[in-house]
Amino acid sequence: MSARLHTTSEERSERAILLSLATPDRTAVEVQDSLKELSELATTAGADVVEALIQQRGAPDPSCFIGKGKATELSLLGKDLRCDLVIVDDELAPTQRRNLEEALGMRVIDRTELILDIFAQRARTYEGKLQVELAQLTYRLPRLSGSGTELSRLGGGIGTRGPGETKLETDRRRIRKRISELKRSLEDLRKQRKVQRQLRDRSNLPIVALCGYTNAGKSSLLDLLVRIDAVGVERFLNMKPAERSNAVAQVAGSGLLIEDRLFATLDPTTRRISLPGGQEFLVSDTVGFIQRIPHDLIAAFRATLEEIKEADLLLHVIDASDDQVYAKIEEGVKTLSEIGADEIPVIRVMNKIDLVSENERRRFARDEDAVLVSTVTTENIDSLLRRIARSFDERRVRASFLIPYDSGNVENAIRTRGRVESVEYRENGVCIVARVGRDVLNRYSDYIAAREG
Repeated sequence: MSARLHTTSEERSERAILLSLATPDRTAVEVQDSLKELSELATTAGADVVEALIQQRGAPDPSCFIGKGKATELSLLGKDLRCDLVIVDDELAPTQRRNLEEALGMRVIDRTELILDIFAQRARTYEGKLQVELAQLTYRLPRLSGSGTELSRLGGGIGTRGPGETKLETDRRRIRKRISELKRSLEDLRKQRKVQRQLRDRSNLPIVALCGYTNAGKSSLLDLLVRIDAVGVERFLNMKPAERSNAVAQVAGSGLLIEDRLFATLDPTTRRISLPGGQEFLVSDTVGFIQRIPHDLIAAFRATLEEIKEADLLLHVIDASDDQVYAKIEEGVKTLSEIGADEIPVIRVMNKIDLVSENERRRFARDEDAVLVSTVTTENIDSLLRRIARSFDERRVRASFLIPYDSGNVENAIRTRGRVESVEYRENGVCIVARVGRDVLNRYSDYIAAREG
C-alpha cells in the first residue's frame, strides 16, 4: 500500500521515501496519522518526501524490519524515483538498519534519528546544543558496530548532523567520556537555571508554562500576550473585538521565532505579562511535544522540561483544527505525566478555533476545562486572561497579615503574589487583608494575624 506525497523546496533536497508498518496493535488511523507527522518532520528536516509505503505485518522482521519482498519493491522504487534515503516510522535496532541499508542500497534513518536531526538544526543556545549532542550520542553509542562505522555517518545529510564535533570519534571509550562531560556541563547549567528560578521566585510572580504539541501555536500565543501587555490589558479588554487585532498589530511583539514548522522553539523563553485587575505573572514558552517522543530527548532536555514542572499553572495549547486533535491531547497529557508535571493545574487552550466548523466549536465548548481561542483574530483571548486570573484566585486563601514597617519585602510579596482587599497602616505595622496562594501563606506564616480556610 502506498500514498504519493510531494513537498517542494527552493534548493536541492534529499529525496526520501517514508516507510511504516501496520501491526495489529495499531489502528489504520494511528498509522496514517503517525505517517503524516513523519512527513512533516522530514519536510522540517529539509527532505523532499516523494513516496510513503506501508506494509502490514504481524510484527517487525527482527532482521530487516520489513519482509524481503517489500525490501525488493522498495529498492526498485528508490532507484526509479532517484531517492537518497528511507525514513522509517519506528526505532530500528542496529542490525535491522544495517541489513535494510544493504537490501535497499540507500541510506536508512529511523524516526528518532530524524527528530534528533531537527533538534540539531534548531539548537541555537549553548545549552540547547549540549542537550542535542548528549541525546545523539546516547542514542548512537549502543548502535556502534564492531568496526565503529555508525558515528562516521555524521556530517552528510539528514540524520547525520550534530552541534558537536564535525567528525565524532568512533571509539566507545571516547564517546562515553564525551557523554560524561556533557552530563556534567548540563548539570552545571541545570543548577544555574535553578538559581535563576529562585531569583524569579523573589519577584513573587506566579509562573505559567505553555506546553503542548509542537506547532500548536505556543509561541504565537506568547507573542500575542506580549503585544496585549504592550497595548495595556485593561485597554485591550475595553476594545470592541474588531479593534483588538488591529491594536496588537501596531506594537512590537516578543521577538520570538514563529514559524509554521515543527520544533520552531527549543529554548525556553520567559516574559512578564499583566492580568485583568493589575496582577502580573511570568509565562514561559517551552519545547513542543510529539508522538512517541524519544526517551533520550526527555533525559537530555531535563533541565529545560523542569520549566514546566516548576510552573504554578500550565496552558496546554492544542491545535483545534488538527484532524487528530483528541489523540494529540492524549499525547500531551501522557508526556506531562512522563515528566512528572501531571499534578499541576491545567487550562486547555484550543487554538486556531477560527479554522474549525461551527459543529466542532460546539463540541469543544462542552469541555469545561477548555478555552477556545485564535491567536490570529484574538478571539476569546480576553476569556483566557480572565480564566488565568480566576485559576489563581480559586487556589487562594483569605488572610490578614500584620507586617512590621521594616519588612517591606514581605509586603511587596503579598501585594504582587496576592489580590489585596484592604490595607490599614497601624502603629506597629501595616495590616493587609489579601487572598494569597498557599505557597505565600506558608512562606509568610509568621506574619498571619488571621485567616479563613
